[in-house]
Amino acid sequence: MEAFAQFVPLILIFVIMWFLLIRPQQKKVKEHQAMIAALRRGDEVVTAGGLIGKITKVKDDAEVEVELSTGVKVRVLRPTISQVRSKTEPAAAND
Repeated sequence: MEAFAQFVPLILIFVIMWFLLIRPQQKKVKEHQAMIAALRRGDEVVTAGGLIGKITKVKDDAEVEVELSTGVKVRVLRPTISQVRSKTEPAAAND
């Protein structure tokens, strides 16, 4: 019983770290992955380098084409997009 009592503080510290550090970080990663998966043409995005531009083409699962200024287009890897500033509405289906 004494051996178990010595491990109780360690277990308690791990549980506290789980709820304060690990769990919120996992939630943030999931939200970022969902944001990246939902990117589409016309979205205004901010890259990890601080560049702001509009998505002109979704090339594939790995990269998108972003227009930084008129006629200035760059290819950007999806994971480097840190924020979506404004979303475009999906095209309405023709009924």
